[in-house]
Amino acid sequence: MKKNKYILVFITLFFNTDSSAQEINATIAKNAEIIQLKLVEWRRHLHQNPELGNREFKTAAYIVDQLKDLGLEIKTGIAKTGVVAILKGEKPGPVIALRADMDALPVKERVNIPYASTDSTMYGKTKVPVMHACGHDAHVAMLIGTARVLAGMKKDIAGTVKFIFQPAEEGPPEEEEGGAALMVKEGVMENPKVDVIFGMHIESWIPAGDIQYKPGSFMASADMFTVKVKGRSSHGSQPWLGVDPIAVSAQIIEGFQNIVSRQMDLTKAPVVITVAKINSGVRFNIIPEEANMEGTLRTLDSKMQQDVQERMKFTAAKIAEASNATAEVVFYNKTLVTYNTPELVEKMLPSLQTAAGKNNVRRMEWVTGAEDFSFFGSKAPAFFFYFGGMPLGNDPKYAPPHHTPDFMIDDSRLFVGVKAFCQLVFDYPKVTRN
Repeated sequence: MKKNKYILVFITLFFNTDSSAQEINATIAKNAEIIQLKLVEWRRHLHQNPELGNREFKTAAYIVDQLKDLGLEIKTGIAKTGVVAILKGEKPGPVIALRADMDALPVKERVNIPYASTDSTMYGKTKVPVMHACGHDAHVAMLIGTARVLAGMKKDIAGTVKFIFQPAEEGPPEEEEGGAALMVKEGVMENPKVDVIFGMHIESWIPAGDIQYKPGSFMASADMFTVKVKGRSSHGSQPWLGVDPIAVSAQIIEGFQNIVSRQMDLTKAPVVITVAKINSGVRFNIIPEEANMEGTLRTLDSKMQQDVQERMKFTAAKIAEASNATAEVVFYNKTLVTYNTPELVEKMLPSLQTAAGKNNVRRMEWVTGAEDFSFFGSKAPAFFFYFGGMPLGNDPKYAPPHHTPDFMIDDSRLFVGVKAFCQLVFDYPKVTRN
């Protein structure tokens, strides 16, 4: 804690007069680099102490401990375990929200690092290993660092900064609400009302410290779906006396893929339908009465999302009907399309270039991964971008994927992420006035 107070005092002394834009940029850069060692310390502590969604109790307490000496208004217990901290600048201006997600995944770490996770916990009724296999530990560390830098520059901030530490981005436990949707439901975008929100996600395949972005539709909506196929049981040697729901399910899966390849205009936006789970039968020689499937639908256009859902319901029902079976498709929305307000992206791109260097900020194509940050974006203009965590010189083709035991990031350039958030906070009020 003494080190943290020293950092805050240094930041305050370093920036104690009204300053020009150039001076502010220089101060952001210097103070972000000063806390790089702390960023690594925070991130590695969180990596060694991962928690699943809606159970981030230690994580929330750790965040509060790092923020409590900054003079922020801190609220806890939001959407189960979320933390929100508010910094009021000394100049009038907008309310700017910055978001980091907190939760880990039920994955056993395989990376040989001294701070590897060895934790385990209950996931439903099963005890599972837990690992930060998606980089949320880095997100939290960078947002803590941003709060510390901005607290030291309070008198030059125009407006209010709302730091949102969100639980359960990967999804809450079954039969529980959680994540960004619950935070929005509980009013996190109000009191004070958020005018704009920014977020980032570290990526194992982008060079450390680089930034990639896309205006408009960026990340896909994610719908979970279930398909219940009902047939008629029979002996395995006499399928003609029954209606085989497994055979019908196979035809439905093929029918779903024909929706993608033959019915949707993929030049407009990509569509992915994946059946990832099938459960049916109890014995090798008994045709069961029922088969159940689960999967995910990914779309990058809300109209296409509704269109595909209706086509899937129709396709499953008619294929089943042709075999005297029935099929019901039910959708559960997990996220919306993550949409970056194009005008906002255009205005704020210079801020990211200032933070990371113009040559290190590149436009990318949309991705079929999903983010519940999209719920925040449904309430205010939003800009969500990717931040690099791949060791410099590595080949992206061999980068360990997210959500896997081998996931690993280079945390040596987390200060660039802090610079990016800080630049956005200082630059947004200026560009909206012009």
